[in-house]
Amino acid sequence: MNVHSSRFKCTKCGKCCRSQQRLTLHVRGNCGEKPFECTVCSKRFAALGGLDTHRVTHDLEKRSKCLVCEKVFSKAGNLKAHMRVHVGHKPFKCHECDKAFSQATNLNIHMRVHTGDKPYRCSLCDKCFSTSGNLQSHERCAHSDRRPYDCLYCGKQFKSTYKLKVHCRIHSDAKPYACRHCSDSFTHHSQLKTHLLKSHNEGTWLTCHICQKKFSHSCSLKEHVRRHEGVKPYVCDECPMSFCTPNELKRHRLLHSGIKHLCPLCGKYFRRKGYVLKHFKRCSVKLGF
Repeated sequence: MNVHSSRFKCTKCGKCCRSQQRLTLHVRGNCGEKPFECTVCSKRFAALGGLDTHRVTHDLEKRSKCLVCEKVFSKAGNLKAHMRVHVGHKPFKCHECDKAFSQATNLNIHMRVHTGDKPYRCSLCDKCFSTSGNLQSHERCAHSDRRPYDCLYCGKQFKSTYKLKVHCRIHSDAKPYACRHCSDSFTHHSQLKTHLLKSHNEGTWLTCHICQKKFSHSCSLKEHVRRHEGVKPYVCDECPMSFCTPNELKRHRLLHSGIKHLCPLCGKYFRRKGYVLKHFKRCSVKLGF
C-alpha cells in the first residue's frame, strides 16, 4: 500500500485514497454523504453537478416530460432513453444470462447480481446495497419516519416521490404500462412483467432451488426462500418477535402502537386497517347500504 495514500483513509469502509479530493468524492459517492440540498424540494445530492441537473426539473421552461407516465427529465436525451421502457426496446443485453435492458446504466447495475458487488453501505447499520437508490430507500424506510410528500387528493403521506406517484394512479386510474401483444394495460411495471410471463410466455421465470416453485420477481423469490430457511431479518424493537418481510413487521408494530381503526357504520374497532376494510364491506351489506 502506498504510505501517503493511507493518510486519506475512509473511516466508514477503510478504503485508502491518493488525495483528500478523491477521499471526499469517495465518501460522497459510496458512503451516503450528501451535502448539497435542493432548496425547492429538500432532495440531497452527493455532487454539486447532480444538484444542478436536478434543479432543472423545477424549471417548467427547460424540463422534458414523458407523455405516457409524466416522469420529468432535465435532458431530452434522458427522455429519449426512458421512452424505451414504454415501447419495449431493450438493446443492452447481459452476456451472463441474456437478460436485456432499455438503458446501459440498468445493465451495469444488473451485472452486480453476477459479481455480488454491493458498493453502497448504510452508515447506520452497515448493511450493503448494489445501488444508491436501494440505499436511499433503506435509509428512509428503516431509519427515518419522515414522510415529506403529500397526496393532493387524499392527504396520505409518503417517504419518496416514487411511492407518491404510484399512489396517485389510484385516484387518476392511470395505467401507463401497456402490453404490446394485447389490449391490457397496468398500473405498475411489475404487473406488466407478470402478465407477459403468464399470458405471453415472454421473459424468464425465477425458480426456487428448494421446491421448484416459480416466481416472476426476484424479491418474491427471496422472500419465499427466507420462509424455507427460517430466516427472519426484520426484528421488532418492542418485543423479541421477528419477521421475513418489512410489511409483516410493519403490521406487527401496530399491535404495540395501540392504533385502532373504526368502522363508520357500526362503531366497532379493529387493530389493523385491512381488517376494518373487510368488515366494512360485510357491514354495509348487512345494514343495507
